[in-house]
Amino acid sequence: MSRFYDTPERYSLISRTLHWGMALLFAMQFVTAALRWALPREDPLREFFWAYHAPLGTTLFLLVLLRGAWGLINLRRRPAPHAGLIGRAALAGHLAIYALMVIVPTLRLIAAAGSTRGFSYLSIEIFAPRETKIAWMDAMAEWHGELGWILGLLVLGHIVMAVGWHHLVKRDGTLQRMT
Repeated sequence: MSRFYDTPERYSLISRTLHWGMALLFAMQFVTAALRWALPREDPLREFFWAYHAPLGTTLFLLVLLRGAWGLINLRRRPAPHAGLIGRAALAGHLAIYALMVIVPTLRLIAAAGSTRGFSYLSIEIFAPRETKIAWMDAMAEWHGELGWILGLLVLGHIVMAVGWHHLVKRDGTLQRMT
């Protein structure tokens, strides 16, 4: 049973699967956003990848909620955070990443609820199209984009710290606990 729950020495199979599965989906999500930003509007490649952005984002949002619940269940079992300034900075970074993983899709869902296009996930209508948009709700789409890029930068910093600082410089086994 212990392999399913986190321990002070290592994250569980479930925690690692959620972490790395979400990492892959986030990479795909950032690729879709980067291609939409970089390619001309009429480019078929841009539109092909962009079609996956909302379904991937919704799937990620559901996984974030699941992962958050799983993390709370395992909170007392997890490896202890590092001490000192680096440990506090890591905690702040992780909290910021988790907060944005909830805020960014929530803003987009608010925008979808106020739009004339509506929103469906896996062919299930979540929000019906409106006849007229609700301006303040529709405006959340811009915040979704801007905060999404900030989330991307925080994730990049997370990778640099895990691989660069903990694995290559400190060689403290932090990365091995999640692999």
